[in-house]
Amino acid sequence: MSGFRSLSARLLLLTLIFVMLAEILIFVPSVAFFRLNYLAKKTEFAHLATLSLLASPDNMVSEELKEELLFRVGARSVVLHGANSRLLILSENMPASVDAEYNLANSSPLALIEDAFMSMMVGSDRIIRIVSPIANEPNSKLEVVIDEAPLLDAIYEYAWNIFWLSLIISLLTAILVYLTLHWLMVRPMRRLSESMIAFRRAPEDVTRSVVPSTRQDEIGVAERELEVMQSRLRAALKQKQHLAALGTAVTKISHDLRNILSTSQIISDSLAQIEDPKVQKVVPRLITSIDRAIELCSQTLKYGKAEEREPKRERFLFEPLVNEVRASVVLSENSDIIWKNKIPPGLMLNGDRDHFYRILLNLCRNSVQAMDEKGVLEIEAIRGNSRMLIRVCDTGPGLPVKAREHLFEPFAGSARSEGTGLGLSIAHELITAHGGEITLERSDAAGTVFRIKLPD
Repeated sequence: MSGFRSLSARLLLLTLIFVMLAEILIFVPSVAFFRLNYLAKKTEFAHLATLSLLASPDNMVSEELKEELLFRVGARSVVLHGANSRLLILSENMPASVDAEYNLANSSPLALIEDAFMSMMVGSDRIIRIVSPIANEPNSKLEVVIDEAPLLDAIYEYAWNIFWLSLIISLLTAILVYLTLHWLMVRPMRRLSESMIAFRRAPEDVTRSVVPSTRQDEIGVAERELEVMQSRLRAALKQKQHLAALGTAVTKISHDLRNILSTSQIISDSLAQIEDPKVQKVVPRLITSIDRAIELCSQTLKYGKAEEREPKRERFLFEPLVNEVRASVVLSENSDIIWKNKIPPGLMLNGDRDHFYRILLNLCRNSVQAMDEKGVLEIEAIRGNSRMLIRVCDTGPGLPVKAREHLFEPFAGSARSEGTGLGLSIAHELITAHGGEITLERSDAAGTVFRIKLPD
């Protein structure tokens, strides 16, 4: 940024303007009080001249001395007012009338400012009368008639001196304030803006991240929060790139996998013709699993992305679905997993049956893997207050802290080093599509409990 578009230049200009405004506010009463002091000194000199004359024998002084005194005082006449008397002490070239009269005993600050600027506006040809009380003589006052031109010359000289002094002070103050604010605010803000621009141009470049300082003020907070935001955005970008690459790979794999599964489907149909009881017991489960896999591959190829289809709602018995999940998760009859299906018989659930099969399959498979195929897995459901509450409980070692922080994020919420975290992400997406929510109710050394809330 260049010229007055930059924050630094604007800051310097505004500082100059504000300091000059402050000097103007000081200048106005200064001129008024300078004028008051000037008039007060005139009356003091006139009083001293009056005392000199009164101290002479019989008040007799030469005309030359009177002229000299008037010249020194700078007045046309000096009149002494007593309690009941009025005495003309000095007089020379008395005008027929005066243009204005000012009583120094009755002068408020606003009146002084008004009188000073009125004098400057009217001009220098006026003759004014000054009336001032005499110290220690409450019944006496002094009246002095003077030309206003010397007063205005003194005011203009004083005003120019104040102007140049104010200008110098303003420049020095503005420079000091500018340098201070530039160091404390402009430079850090420039660093922040440059980091944002660099991050926008190359968000994947780690070297473009802002390095926060140790400041504890608002700028320090902004630096640290920007660093956190950049780190999280970079991680999210990597995750999106990973998901995009994974989506392309899954589409290709799904195409070939569907062909392979079609062959498996033909073989499973042939196995269904065998009358062996053991075969007949396994084949239905095999056929159902292959059909689901083929349908999932077809959906992936159809949409070309990982978004789930809208749920097809229907009312179905929940207990048999949980038994199907058990048959898919606990494959061995000799498994050490104790499966507790606490779903009340006859409990109906309103939702997509295939979606809920996938939800429970992912949750239960995670629990079995966490327990290392040894422990208790319990599923229960309660209906009440127009809501359905489902709990999936296990006796595993609990989730690590890192997994809890990114629980439902793909590739970030897995509790195992070789896991992807997709299971919980899929379950969360399917439950959300049903208008429900899934939360981690508890996870500690005694086990993990996931809670699902659904509108009934």
